[in-house]
Amino acid sequence: MRVLPSERLISGNSEGQPLPDSHAELPPVIRRTEFVAFALAGLLLIAIVAVLYVGKAFFLPVVMAFVTGTMLSPAASFLERSKVPRGLGAVLIVVAVTTVVAFVVALIASPAMEWSTRLPELGAQLRDKLHVFDRPLALWRELQTMVGGSEGLPNFQMPKFDWVQPTLEFLSPTFTEFLLFFVTLILFIASWRDLRRALIMTFSDRDARLRTLRILNEIEVHLGNYLLTVTVINVGVGIATGIVCAVTGMPNPAGLGALAATLNFIPIIGPIAMFAVLIVVGLVTFPTIGGGLMAALAFGGITFLEGHFVTPTIIGRRLALNALAVLLALAFWTWLWGPMGAFLSSPLLIVALILKEHLLPPDAPQLPQD
Repeated sequence: MRVLPSERLISGNSEGQPLPDSHAELPPVIRRTEFVAFALAGLLLIAIVAVLYVGKAFFLPVVMAFVTGTMLSPAASFLERSKVPRGLGAVLIVVAVTTVVAFVVALIASPAMEWSTRLPELGAQLRDKLHVFDRPLALWRELQTMVGGSEGLPNFQMPKFDWVQPTLEFLSPTFTEFLLFFVTLILFIASWRDLRRALIMTFSDRDARLRTLRILNEIEVHLGNYLLTVTVINVGVGIATGIVCAVTGMPNPAGLGALAATLNFIPIIGPIAMFAVLIVVGLVTFPTIGGGLMAALAFGGITFLEGHFVTPTIIGRRLALNALAVLLALAFWTWLWGPMGAFLSSPLLIVALILKEHLLPPDAPQLPQD
């Protein structure tokens, strides 16, 4: 009988185990297979991102409807338990949410339209207020000239805002997206129970069905709690901002408060944008720079307390979100889908964490502890 080299017996080994071949310790075939698998997974991920980016007009309203519908499903279930048909409940919920959103948009749009007609005048006022920075800018230009830099910063000029035509051009191609979003949202809420059942029954194994049921239940509960909690917090931020604007003498405090509550749904970017808006409005409204910055500084204190104490205390008890993960998710989805992607970043991150928790349980192989 012929003995292969990898089956030679170790001397002194009574059990007759084969002697490992030196080439078998580093299997190049397995390494090559793993590399190919990682490469294929990377290419698949790139292809998915490219499809989501190119097909934004379709995927954004559909994903937005799915996420929003999952958040609103507990309300539809409550109406269904109150003897309201689920289809009718879906329509009532969407109409109620649309009414609230339209009211908030009206609060914001009314002063915005008024200010847009006074842009040249407001630009001149803002330019006059910023003359206090002429001396620092002159010193900066001299410093740049000494070190051989460019000629310096150009004089401050307010750009022309021909906003009507670009706004119409921006909104006209998104009308179909809004229509697709509302129709999909109503149908999703109305048929969510049937969709859940169909998704669960696609698995033949009982454990897989139970795992899918737990995942769907947890996603629905967490997203519903997230929407309710964040909405309450943002309404509080808006009310506090409106009160601050009224106390400091800012124009249209109700509209500024509604804008603050709306922008606060977008993590990080929203509060920064609102801070900039309050600075501009304050500088135009008040005769001094100190008076113009009061509302913005007070809003900064409000958002600091909300972001570092209120929101982590309430939301962190339900589902801990890593700050770096939130930032990366916000940057990715904002780059991919713009402001609506920024709004979806936290809910999608919550869904990803729930999937990770159930598909990669704690008893799975882990890295060794440091």
